[in-house]
Amino acid sequence: MSGRLVVCPTPIGNLEDITLRVLSALRDADVVACEDTRRTGVLLERYGVQAKLVAYHEHNERERAAELVDRMRAGAVVALVSDAGMPLVSDPGYVLVQGCVAAGLEVEVLPGPSAALAALVASALPADAWRFAGFLPRKRAGLVEAFSAPETLVAFESPRRVAASLAVLAELDPDRPVAVCRELTKLHEEVVRGPARELAARYAESGPRGEVVLVVGGAPPRAGLDEAAVDAVRRLVAAGAKPRPAASVVSELTGAPANALYKAVAEK
Repeated sequence: MSGRLVVCPTPIGNLEDITLRVLSALRDADVVACEDTRRTGVLLERYGVQAKLVAYHEHNERERAAELVDRMRAGAVVALVSDAGMPLVSDPGYVLVQGCVAAGLEVEVLPGPSAALAALVASALPADAWRFAGFLPRKRAGLVEAFSAPETLVAFESPRRVAASLAVLAELDPDRPVAVCRELTKLHEEVVRGPARELAARYAESGPRGEVVLVVGGAPPRAGLDEAAVDAVRRLVAAGAKPRPAASVVSELTGAPANALYKAVAEK
């Protein structure tokens, strides 16, 4: 067969969540590109898969992607995996997929485990419209913007920052429904659901351990932007500030969405 890329999702915790198609693809590949060869080696050893592994991670992504594209042009089949879940979703792989598309190479994506989807369903929050934010922003203005989404929000979060992020949400909307999903599919899996104020208080006393996915209910519709906030952005711009930074500052102080403030000023 002609050279191609096969994107293979791997278990997010429980090694039994590997699919038969992924195992077949890993066995048949000429080379397996993975974030951590040791971690992927454990998975392959579990299922008796013999494969040639090469490291493909955020620090060598562009250089290694070019090498792999050349191999595929020469007829090789490359399987791409990350440490857990679907490659490209907050994991390396985008550069390689883009390179394959630009070179006219086939990209086959196999279905499989996803922490974001597992958490969304486990949260018991609306799943008809949702937004994936990757890792939550560290700064308050970014958090305020993320939590203003009208859809259910799914995001990864460091266990060390769960308390701080929930404190911001509780300040903005104490009754907003939240689910803290940790260690999904693993021995100590836990899903804690409740209003933002309760979960903020819970994790302020004792932070969670392990890998965490936060699922936050959509923000209630706003009647309209606070004209005082919009006026404050206009005054900052008139004084010489750039519109986007000015909107971010006012957003942090008032809780109004930064993008909405920026658009209100830019449209004028």
